[in-house]
Amino acid sequence: MNIIAHIHTDFPQKFGIPRQSGLVEGLTGAIVFEPEYRSPDAVKGLEDYDYLWLLWKFQVPEKQHWSATVKPPRLGGNTPVGVFATRSPFRPNPIGLSSVRLERVELTEHRGPVIHVSGVDLRDGTPIYDIKPYLPYVDSHPGARGGFAHEKKEYHLEVVFPEELLRVFPEDKRTAIVEVLRQDPRPQYHHRIGGEGGHVGASDVDDIAFNADEGHQNQSQCGLENPPAQAACFGASRPSVQQQCHHQHRRKSQQQKAGKTHSPGADSH
Repeated sequence: MNIIAHIHTDFPQKFGIPRQSGLVEGLTGAIVFEPEYRSPDAVKGLEDYDYLWLLWKFQVPEKQHWSATVKPPRLGGNTPVGVFATRSPFRPNPIGLSSVRLERVELTEHRGPVIHVSGVDLRDGTPIYDIKPYLPYVDSHPGARGGFAHEKKEYHLEVVFPEELLRVFPEDKRTAIVEVLRQDPRPQYHHRIGGEGGHVGASDVDDIAFNADEGHQNQSQCGLENPPAQAACFGASRPSVQQQCHHQHRRKSQQQKAGKTHSPGADSH
């Protein structure tokens, strides 16, 4: 298959990206076509739709052999499920599917038509194989069963992000940053730290890299790498569990003990 475009988003790395499209509506992306597909005629009529389907390539290491089962993070990473019963990136053909909201189509002089979308769950630079319109009368199935993913969909964190620290980020990025944290990007085994009513450290999510420098590619870290964001605490919110986070500057302390220096955004992810 030919790659027709690449999408540019605020996530330079995998960790922190929502598990499904549409979970964080404030996350936006710009789809830029490859030179041979930059004809304005190719997107004629596209703005008559509210949503689009994106077919894209998972950015995972290629494997010679595929596995019939995977262990979904939503099930704690210990329960095997058939690969075709999941949306795992580790599948025979590394093809992803996302439903995103079409915000607008911008006709540019040098890059041709650029498609702006929201509700993305894609890493920056993800290759796009195809774009199709979402058709509500056939693509929507209210009441359909959703397997284990549906059973886990209500889990979220309660985020406490002091306003004076939130102002460090551009205004149009703030809601998205909070929503990303609400989705709890930690690996599932971290949820068991502290148990019922216990405490977990914010250092468990200190590796989320988010391009939030008003259009530039500098990385702002939602976590310990960005001193202003270090006071953003969060707690788990589910029917029987309420957890509150306290910052434990483990990484920073370890680096200081080792005599290392560190500047915000210096990590390569």
